[in-house]
Amino acid sequence: MSALCRDCYATGPMDRRCPRCRSPRIVVHDELDHLTIAHMDCDAFYASVEKRDRPELRDLPVIVGGGTRGVVTTCCYIARMSGVRSAMPMFKALAACPQAVVIKPDFTKYRHESRRILDMVRNLTPLVQPLSLDEAWMDLSGTERLHHSSPALTLARLQARIEAEVGITVSIGLGANKFLAKIASDLDKPRGYSVIGAKEARAFLAPRPVGLLPGVGPAMVASLEKAGYRTIGDLARTDAKILAQAFGDQGLRLSRLSQGIDNRPVNPNEERKSISAETTFNEDLKDLEPLEDILASLSDKVGRLARKAETAGRVVTLKLRTSDFRIITRRRTLPVATQTARTLFAVGRELLGREIDGRRFRLIGIGISELVDADQVESDFFDGEERKALTSERTMDALRARFGSAALTSGRALRTKTSAQD
Repeated sequence: MSALCRDCYATGPMDRRCPRCRSPRIVVHDELDHLTIAHMDCDAFYASVEKRDRPELRDLPVIVGGGTRGVVTTCCYIARMSGVRSAMPMFKALAACPQAVVIKPDFTKYRHESRRILDMVRNLTPLVQPLSLDEAWMDLSGTERLHHSSPALTLARLQARIEAEVGITVSIGLGANKFLAKIASDLDKPRGYSVIGAKEARAFLAPRPVGLLPGVGPAMVASLEKAGYRTIGDLARTDAKILAQAFGDQGLRLSRLSQGIDNRPVNPNEERKSISAETTFNEDLKDLEPLEDILASLSDKVGRLARKAETAGRVVTLKLRTSDFRIITRRRTLPVATQTARTLFAVGRELLGREIDGRRFRLIGIGISELVDADQVESDFFDGEERKALTSERTMDALRARFGSAALTSGRALRTKTSAQD
């Protein structure tokens, strides 16, 4: 098979249109019948679900986000044409697209639709690795006999089924590995289907900016560009030893990726990398005490999530967003991983105290990363204080499970609530 029609599923040699149904929606690639790793990405997922449920919004720009103080969670492609982007401050988004319809996120509904879609995917292969509610990798190796079709054709049928039954569109990337498949899924959105094979990978990646590589954020981009690496091709042409000397293990990883090499398997059991919680304030805050009150509540939430997942984290991260939308992150590596609100709050409060200098903040968050199984945590951490806190917090978890989440309220949270009512 050298080509595939996405409308009638015909396969075989094709030019610009399907010889059977005359559709222009064909996929042509030399490696089409050999590739098995795919990435599926729902198109503007939250906004698409809202438009499905409210047909009158179909031709209007839609922003899903939280009020004038919040940020854009996602937006439809019509809004994107006006310059609106995810994570953009809401006031900037509305300035760019004043006619947009703003809808508050309904995550219960989005999670339900995500489960419907992932159930369809898991009917095709057990090797499914979700990245979030709206995207997942899959490995269709060995499914040809089961589905009586190649992985490429199976994916085209999946794409059509999701559109017909769920009422939203998805884009598919088929590639030689996870890295290439994820890039491919973003090439022809919305409702796209793109392929990047192993033979073309290096040439395809060479002219693209280093920021396209996974794990390369703004700070790493700045470091790479300062060292003379502006494109992925610049990295690919550099000896791996030189990159390792400059950037350590990250340099070796970038060397492999720049050549289109990614040996990571699609792992349905891959562990969560972090647990966090954050909130945006109705009004900017600058004083330590009200910020600590909110931090305590977020620490409690993260601790409960960690205990529920039976995991603990070695790194505590405090996140702040200033009134001018600058992001500040501060991290502390612990001697032993934690899953208690007590330790999260203690570390977070210390990190927060160093940032209180008159600046006003609109968001605060706390999280843990470098996660390990809870049974790996040493029992004598902090001379038994951590163990006591863990016992106490597990007791509170049990009481909340029995009597409801409002059954227990911390003194700090109660004080905050009372102050708000005065």
